[in-house]
Order: sequence, then C-alpha cells, then structure tokens
Amino acid sequence: MIRTLVVEDDPVLAEAHRLYVERVPGFEVADVARTGADALRVLAARDVDLVLLDVYLPDMTGLDLCRTLRARGDAVDVIAVTSARDLPTVRAAVSLGIVQYLIKPFQFSTFRSRLEAYADFRRAAESADTLRQDELDRILDGLRSPRPAQLPKGLADSTLTALIGILRTASPLTAAELADRAGVSAPTTRRYLEYLTARRLVSGQPRYGGPGRPETVYQWAG
Repeated sequence: MIRTLVVEDDPVLAEAHRLYVERVPGFEVADVARTGADALRVLAARDVDLVLLDVYLPDMTGLDLCRTLRARGDAVDVIAVTSARDLPTVRAAVSLGIVQYLIKPFQFSTFRSRLEAYADFRRAAESADTLRQDELDRILDGLRSPRPAQLPKGLADSTLTALIGILRTASPLTAAELADRAGVSAPTTRRYLEYLTARRLVSGQPRYGGPGRPETVYQWAG
C-alpha cells in the first residue's frame, strides 16, 4: 500500500481528498494535516510514501514545506493539489521535485488517473536497478501523461475501480471469473475489459487445457 499524507487546510476539501485516496486501490491514508507544521510533524514521526500537498497553507506555503523537507534530506514524493497555477509557482514546484501537479477543482476520475499513473511509475522504478532509455522514457511519459480521465458512455468510475482492484490482486482471470468476483454481469465486464485492453492496462491470452475453444484469461499489465 502507498501510504499517503493529505495536506489541505480547508476541512471540506481535506475530507474529500481523504475519501478520494481511500477509493483508489493500492493507496491508504497515513494522516491528514491542516498546516505545514502539522505535516512536518507527521513526516518526522511516520513512514509516508506520498504527500498530496496544497500550495496555500495558513502558516507556510507548500513550496516552503517542500524546501524544508529537502533540506533535511527527506525525499518523499509529492503531488501538488492546488489552485495555484501561475508559472513561477509551477516552475518552483518542478525544481523541488514535485512529481505531478493537479489543479483544483477536479473530478474524482482525474484524481484517480493521477494516482494510478504515480503508482505505475513507482512500481516500474522499483522493478530494476538500471533502466534503458526506452524504459525510462516510457515510465516518465506515463507519469506526465496519465490515462484519460473521461470514461466512455455507459462505464462507471466505481465499477472500473472495483474491477481494476480485483485484476491487480487476483489476475489472471477469465471474464466470467472476474464478473463473478465483482458481482457484475459478464457482458458488462467484457466492456470494461475491452476498455482496459485498448489502453494496454490489461492483456488477454488464450488458456488451453479443456475441451472446446480456449478461454481468454486477462492479466493486469498496469
């Protein structure tokens, strides 16, 4: 699980972002901080993998918080989640190693796509000590250009999230097996599998061994 700290001074947004994180498979909320000082205390006391950071905080800016973290040698990954969109702030965020920049307001599907792209980046970066140029390009491209947030008509965020969670932990599975685990009809499940396969997030391979035609089994490819 990717332990995530939400840093947001607005109580309504802080709660919304906490709930959003909990809806994305593979992520858990380590804590919620309302000020920069609270965030620094949490980061000093707990293991955190990712910080979702607002730029406008009551006691310091998110950028100042990042500078403090880097100065004390804390290399925790940071995604800016903020309404700040002026170029100097964005350039400063890049210089401080902020891995993604998400501008408020946004829909859950956009939020989820950013976190899933980050999770894919993290897994790829941890899979080998060295990378070829094409592997590095693919990893960085995925981080900078997350999957499209808009789903085709008839597909729902909640169902897609549930199916992805099952595929990530239990694949390979046939469409029927996935449908049974998710409590979704087989035709509906196949529509989601077609969507994921077209985006190269799922791969399908024939499985032989029984009488009749081979079954297609689907493997999460991320």
